[in-house]
Amino acid sequence: MSQGSGENCGDDDPEAGARARAIERPRERMYAFGPAVLSNVELVALLLGGGRAEQRALALLQRLGGLSGLMRGLPHQLAESPGIGEASATAVCAAVELARRIGQLQLPVEAAVRGSDDVRRFVHAHLRGRSQEVFMILGLDSRRRIRLIKEVGLGSVAHVQVHPREVFRPLTQAGAHSVILVHNHPSGEPNPSESDVGLTHRLVECGWLMGIPVVDHLIVTDGGCTSMLALGLLPEAPLPPEAPL
Repeated sequence: MSQGSGENCGDDDPEAGARARAIERPRERMYAFGPAVLSNVELVALLLGGGRAEQRALALLQRLGGLSGLMRGLPHQLAESPGIGEASATAVCAAVELARRIGQLQLPVEAAVRGSDDVRRFVHAHLRGRSQEVFMILGLDSRRRIRLIKEVGLGSVAHVQVHPREVFRPLTQAGAHSVILVHNHPSGEPNPSESDVGLTHRLVECGWLMGIPVVDHLIVTDGGCTSMLALGLLPEAPLPPEAPL
């Protein structure tokens, strides 16, 4: 018969082992250390839930081409992936839309917009992942604070066309003093097309006539933003006519 009743330190603690195994699971690791420690597959798996969630999440991301494809996916498109039902598809799309809306909160509404860099993060969060070209305007007041945000055109995968009245009517109604034009390229092409340049020149000229100058035209892709002003593609304001002698 062995002497002493103390714990045998050489034996594994069953409770400690169970805790160690639990912390290996994505949900417990997120709870303990935060979401940043999880991979993309693990994060999507938590949204999907159910059996073989990580395998289904991996298959879904591979099918859509990664996170960029997931951002553009509609519920019925996600549900085409094996093992993804209506509930899981809508849950993932809801999470993507929440992320997009949270990104929009970064807009510096009260701060003066000194240049396009001040709104790049906002417009990127607003338009990245959209499957159609969207044309939007940011109307600035006399202190260059944003007072109007409005989508004025919805196009196809590769083209959007807007009429000047659709751009400047809401700006005049809002009392805007200047405007930043923005549209996205779902194709991922960061450079403006010939039609983009032509439309921009037309809107810039209308802005001169309306007294609402165009500050810049930004093109948004999943990879970032391109400034047409920085590329030298915004026409310069015409010189005022000389006074008669």
